[in-house]
Amino acid sequence: MERKRTKRIMVGSVPVGGGAPVSIQSMLNTRTTDVEGSLAQIRALAAAGCEIARLAVPDMAAAEAFGTICAASPLPLVADIHFDYRLAIRAAENGAAKIRINPGNIGGEDRVRAVVEACGARNIPIRIGVNGGSLEPRLLEKYGRPTPEALVESAFGHIALLEKYDFHDICVSMKSSSVPLMIEAYRLFSERSDYPLHIGVTETGTERMGTIKSAMGIGALLCQGIGDTMRVSLTADPVREVLAAKDILKAAGLRRTGVNIIACPTCGRTRIDLIRLANEVEQALADCEKPITVAVMGCVVNGPGEAREADVGVAGGDGCGILFVKGKQLKKLPYDELLPALLEYIEQL
Repeated sequence: MERKRTKRIMVGSVPVGGGAPVSIQSMLNTRTTDVEGSLAQIRALAAAGCEIARLAVPDMAAAEAFGTICAASPLPLVADIHFDYRLAIRAAENGAAKIRINPGNIGGEDRVRAVVEACGARNIPIRIGVNGGSLEPRLLEKYGRPTPEALVESAFGHIALLEKYDFHDICVSMKSSSVPLMIEAYRLFSERSDYPLHIGVTETGTERMGTIKSAMGIGALLCQGIGDTMRVSLTADPVREVLAAKDILKAAGLRRTGVNIIACPTCGRTRIDLIRLANEVEQALADCEKPITVAVMGCVVNGPGEAREADVGVAGGDGCGILFVKGKQLKKLPYDELLPALLEYIEQL
């Protein structure tokens, strides 16, 4: 897959755009004034594979706490700012690796210019965050409702304002709770600009539906080569966002670390408890970082045949099964010995 070539920005030590790997972001759900709680969540996100974390900065107390958190954080931090431009300036002074603003809701051009100058002096990029639920009234009147064209026009309007003050260290997002709308907005923008894109579906809901919507929206863009950094938004523990993001990147062929598990959906030929076995394999290999494909198949039809490209796998029989490697049978085993044999082989890889 050929990825769209975009400009590169640096979010702390993490490159975004310019051919860099698609980075994973999440947002804390702790109060930013809870310094220890926020740092604990950042460490948990980092351990799960998060590379950039965002914090809400709703008031000056949060802006001051943000500085304390930045000083101890293992991840570069993004300050999420709305309405008050002074919060963006203070967050920049306190160590923000990036500022997320909607230039349309922080006041006049003089205030936008003050934020730009604060970020420019410190080489801090700005993410322009356009959202389908908060478009400018003039665009809603022009288009009648949030449309892909409206989101793109909003983004370019904000870009023009930053560029007016010679600021080009920009990342753009155009999120919506509508998957088709956000896909088309990002596609249209990508055709016209090489600014790096932060992709995601917003307000997706709980973990099950949120993961499905995110996989559809983010995955569709990634498979078109669009997207430089991403957040899976879930009404769940932020760590779950990171795990879902890693899985989406693996499914799109953009991450090679960790185990890729393939398993058949079962049918009338299945004679072992494949569902239980597949779940046990997934759980046992959750922390394995080896870039391998592991197959868990229900019968010999779907075993060494259809899963012949797997590095290693098991296939069931009538109360038994086989361990196979690259489509070739290694040994036949009782059902209860399949999992231990599989894990032992993987351990030796």
